[in-house]
Amino acid sequence: MSRLQRLVSLETPSGAKKSLDHFAKDLATNFTSLGASDVSLTPTSTGSHVIANFPGRTGERPLLLIGHSDTVWPVGTLDSTVPWTVNGDIVTGPGVFDMKSGLVIIEVALAALRDVGATRRPVRIIVSADEEVGSPTSREILLKAAQGIEAALGFESPHPDGALKIGRLGSTRVTLSVVGREAHAALEPEKGVSAIDELVDQLIKIRQLVASSNDWGCGTTLLNAGAITGGNRANVVSSHAEALIGLRFENSEVEGRVLSDLDRLRPFRTGASVGIEVLTHRPSWQASAADHALLTRIETIAAALDLQVDGRPAAGAADTNFVGAMGIPTLDGFGARGGGAHAPTEHIFFSSLIERAFFLAATLHSI
Repeated sequence: MSRLQRLVSLETPSGAKKSLDHFAKDLATNFTSLGASDVSLTPTSTGSHVIANFPGRTGERPLLLIGHSDTVWPVGTLDSTVPWTVNGDIVTGPGVFDMKSGLVIIEVALAALRDVGATRRPVRIIVSADEEVGSPTSREILLKAAQGIEAALGFESPHPDGALKIGRLGSTRVTLSVVGREAHAALEPEKGVSAIDELVDQLIKIRQLVASSNDWGCGTTLLNAGAITGGNRANVVSSHAEALIGLRFENSEVEGRVLSDLDRLRPFRTGASVGIEVLTHRPSWQASAADHALLTRIETIAAALDLQVDGRPAAGAADTNFVGAMGIPTLDGFGARGGGAHAPTEHIFFSSLIERAFFLAATLHSI
């Protein structure tokens, strides 16, 4: 419990470089004490990413354990919206569920195997500092860390019933920008080109594109216009407008077709211009035969511990998308059970953290 409280007390919102660098050093120190043969910190504009290698049985390829250090909560949340509390089995705090409890599970499992002298497969850990914003600086580091591994396990939360996550929707964030022309909205409206009106029509067009893609029979596509800005005065025809759009794809083929259609958007109004910029992109991860084979191995290990573990796809995207899309055997959801991700009700069940830690220890020993 003290280690979890320590990590939660180190508030690490995405983009808070100084806080994330400090958190990375804390992890590196602990990984070294747990027996890592080498620990590297990669400083970036978003914070330091951590990679730690732990030696294991000779001749075996490592398992890659994937986590992240950033949260959605600003510094100060601990003293206001989401305080640290322990009420029986329920623990609250900013990032306790997503996903600092997952990092503690990794540490507890490694410590348990070390303390009993059990053998295990080599382990490689990556903890990125920018997962919550799409992993813009950690993606290439993760892909490099995935080279030569046996399989990858992610430490995001499981499904509410404890099921693992096998397959995830892809996630792409784009900015739709429109440029129009200003004019007096009453005296010379005909000389203006409304960027806001153009943006509205483009959003309707994009909604139609996504609705059409869902009729192709290739899986689910989701659309969310998450933020809109534009214009400045009620009596001025707007010259600029912008929308932040989130897209989720189950199928990589559909993903490619929709994004290609977005690139071909053309303005409805003479004098307007339209542009699409891809901000972040996580490919869709459709569960492969290798993923299902890994799940079968995991289910067997769980059964030996009198645990019932199964898996099914998840709607949310994560860093495991990158690895799973490469065809490497991948499972996610090894974090603690709980709820309230990205909400003031964020919490975990502490008993599930302990259960998951010893389940991970058995997995590292048995696979």
